[in-house]
Amino acid sequence: MHISSAIGSSEPRSGEPDLGSGLPVDPAELAALESIQRRVLWLASAIIHHANHRRPNPEQVKVGGHQASSASVVSILTALYLVHLRPGDRVSIKPHASPVFHAIQYLLGNLDCAHLPTLRAFHGLQAYPSRTKDPDPIDFSTGSVGLGAVAPAFAALAQRYADLHFDRPLHRRRFIAVVGDAELDEGVVWEAVAEDQLRGLDNVLWIVDLNRQSLDRVVPGIRARQLEALFADSRWHVLEVKYGRRLQAAFARPGGSALRQCIDDMSNEEYQALIRRPGADIRQRLLTGPDGVAVGRAVDHVPDAELPGLLTDLGGHDLAELLACFATADQLAGAPAVIFAYTIKGWGLPFAGDPLNHSALLTEAQFADLRLKLGADPTDDWAAFPPDSPEARLCARAAARLRPDPAERPMVLPAKAIPTSLDLRVPPSVSSQEAFGRLLVELHRVPRLGERIVTASPDVAISTSLGGWVNRTGVFASEEAPPIPVAGERLIRWQPGPRGQHLELGISEMNLFMLLGQFGLAVELIGEHLFPIGTVYDPFILRGLDALIHALYSATKMIVVGTPSGITLSPEGGAHQSTATPSLGIALPNLIAWEPCFAREVEWILLEALRECCDRAHGRSSYLRLSTRPIDQQLPDRALARLGEETLRRHALAGGYRLVDWRDEAPDLSPDDVVQIVVAGASAPEAVAAARLLHSEGVAAN
Repeated sequence: MHISSAIGSSEPRSGEPDLGSGLPVDPAELAALESIQRRVLWLASAIIHHANHRRPNPEQVKVGGHQASSASVVSILTALYLVHLRPGDRVSIKPHASPVFHAIQYLLGNLDCAHLPTLRAFHGLQAYPSRTKDPDPIDFSTGSVGLGAVAPAFAALAQRYADLHFDRPLHRRRFIAVVGDAELDEGVVWEAVAEDQLRGLDNVLWIVDLNRQSLDRVVPGIRARQLEALFADSRWHVLEVKYGRRLQAAFARPGGSALRQCIDDMSNEEYQALIRRPGADIRQRLLTGPDGVAVGRAVDHVPDAELPGLLTDLGGHDLAELLACFATADQLAGAPAVIFAYTIKGWGLPFAGDPLNHSALLTEAQFADLRLKLGADPTDDWAAFPPDSPEARLCARAAARLRPDPAERPMVLPAKAIPTSLDLRVPPSVSSQEAFGRLLVELHRVPRLGERIVTASPDVAISTSLGGWVNRTGVFASEEAPPIPVAGERLIRWQPGPRGQHLELGISEMNLFMLLGQFGLAVELIGEHLFPIGTVYDPFILRGLDALIHALYSATKMIVVGTPSGITLSPEGGAHQSTATPSLGIALPNLIAWEPCFAREVEWILLEALRECCDRAHGRSSYLRLSTRPIDQQLPDRALARLGEETLRRHALAGGYRLVDWRDEAPDLSPDDVVQIVVAGASAPEAVAAARLLHSEGVAAN
């Protein structure tokens, strides 16, 4: 195992043992673990096989699945769930590995056997892990690549934030992501890796399934070193579990260093092609390469038939090596850690390492052969282990260890703690954005609620009217920052510290929505109720749309404020126009979209949005489109007089109300052919003027 520390050392912290490959694993437990991982491989393969070949499919619609992608993480997930994880740890599963996760949950007793044949069926097991749709306990929804890797890091930030704000004992809950190596192509990954807010989170671990294949190709070249350097440059701890114990033993023989150099120097394409060759061909390639004589001495004790197995003995499939590496990662302090676990895509299956195996499916004959190879029950595809077997006892111990403490109850603020009004006083003319900023300051004074509101923005806090809030609550940082000397008095007290309630991110909207999404799930993930409110320039919501959709799919409870927005921004130029975002508010599920005009509406809507965050079962996230255009706040006075405040509030929250009624302003006009003018947001003054112009011309208009 290779360790490259983010703080410049190649070893764990001083004074602590380097467990490395020497982690003692009880031989009997290791044997049971290896038997369990064979059963997990079988069950995961069978889950996909039944979906494609056994379940009735009269329409002949492609079902699919990813037997190869599942196989490469069998050892990683077996080591995690059966040995490494503790109660409260949160894990994100590589999207294409959902069958492996379901197989393990079945063996742990968390999934009924009846669900196993339902992969990708209506109301069945989901194609990718889903916290809202799968029947077993999913911590993070995954699917859109890269987002599942990033989510646990921002959940860990929520944990750190809650620990520092609510005077709780620091919880050593760990946040782990199992990531496909091709996911590291995604920009969202590197935006998060470079984010300052995440750098000190030493309870974050990413495990990269380095099988060197993506959907259509073998990843060219030798990229692992480049990727490791990118993490290290961002001050992450970098670990590597590359070779299994059999290969390590060969490296220790005469000529072993030459054998290791030979394998290390191979391109991904060459290695993938070689491991699929017969043993005699492999030996010939090794002997004719550089230092072939020395390499030959290292493998002269290995029969040809065993050479393919030796060459594919990678660390990501060696349970003892994985557990040793996980233990070492736990010792590293001061930064997140990433493990590069070398694996074979399709490990243990007949198309292991095939460049085109991403969507490959076992034939019936191959499925029957796999049953024999893995020792599965010939009469029951879903057989677990006999209750008195070592495997069943190990599964039972793991299930008991991971069972949540029933005494732990998450803190949820009830909706009745949210007031119906703040009695906000505003100037005669004010914009909806400014009204929002004033309301936040008032909300901080609300008992029990104010301390749980968290704001975030991608470097636009002041320009989105968060200045007053920042002055009152401060900027969050895990540690108190030294004071920055400035000349003269500062308008904004920007002094980061552990009690601040605003998180300022770099210019990355993907990070913003990932943060809001995970903070909005704080009840479910860490047991503390947070009310995340994020501000962003409205057109730039499109930059983070994938992360926004992921958060909504995960049933988060958050508030997004897009400001400034709308067609009222012509003096600012086209860069700040928002013509697509209104349709997003209408189209996206689990989201209520609002475009208020008046301060009174902003107040009612913001309080309603907070109440939605209290309903953990059915509440939705909210999206407010605000404007910088000052609006005459007396325009709704006639509607207020006509309806009364409570009815007007109820109508506004229901979606709309009659701002101008022709019967109030021009009762002598004919009721025939009344014109209805519909408007949202800061264009309301023009709509009111249009209605009154029609009245002056004898046309009734609302």
